[in-house]
Amino acid sequence: MTAAIRTVGLTKRYGNLAAVRDLDLEVPDGSVFGLIGPNGAGKSTTFAILASILSPTSGVAEVAGFDPSVDPRSVRRHLGYMPDVLGVYDNLRVDEYLEFFAAAHRVPRSGWPGLVDALLELVGLEVKRDAMVESLSRGMKQRLALARALVHDPDVLVLDEPASGLDPRARVELRTLLGELRAMGKTVVISSHILTEMEEMCTHVAIMEAGRLLASGTPDEIGKHLRQGHQMVVRLAGGDVQRFNVADEDDQRALLHRLIVEEGLPVVEFRQEGNGLEELFMQVTEGTVQ
Repeated sequence: MTAAIRTVGLTKRYGNLAAVRDLDLEVPDGSVFGLIGPNGAGKSTTFAILASILSPTSGVAEVAGFDPSVDPRSVRRHLGYMPDVLGVYDNLRVDEYLEFFAAAHRVPRSGWPGLVDALLELVGLEVKRDAMVESLSRGMKQRLALARALVHDPDVLVLDEPASGLDPRARVELRTLLGELRAMGKTVVISSHILTEMEEMCTHVAIMEAGRLLASGTPDEIGKHLRQGHQMVVRLAGGDVQRFNVADEDDQRALLHRLIVEEGLPVVEFRQEGNGLEELFMQVTEGTVQ
């Protein structure tokens, strides 16, 4: 699988502080890739380097095959960036705001009306076309910032904490929208502290702490690497719950066969205990603050 984003030995230092340290990362084309880590892990710094806003101290980054430090114009053609600080312009109408960025990306003026209509429909803001940006709620401004990141139809989207401050309904809508963007063939890289939602949204994840990459891959791949066996929770009809230690998937199949076929037990639930991003995150990280 080709990589939409690749970093090799990427490092960013501020004096004695290394915000990002020797980061080797690959984001597969067409994935929804979650970058997970506590505050100060280096996520936003990594995103800013990819977006050609910051230059690395050392190492290499590539977005769609282009180095942000060497060819920022090409990177910006292929990358849509939504920072954690929205930076929306309150004294513009919603359509004017998107037209401003269409002009900045040199989208032909003749295409602006159709482009604005399509973007507002995609993010669910079509009824706010003529509203002033300052009148929008926090969630609506988040969606408008996402529309701005899409105005030049980039191949890769980098979204820094897009769910921050959103209410539950808005987070569900965002999750649906990211799925639609992936279905359109776009690669989406997203950071968030809401690990349960990341688990539902992401095909791949990377865990960072203190500027270092600790683990990367699909959640299942990371889990298999970390766990030497795990525990299965079995719930029977009537509410009785039992737990069994198993080494691998073959053990799981054998256990399920024994319970249902050999012992004839009424199994209504059969699952791994603690098999999620939160468990992986707690296993990998140490709570280091820099």
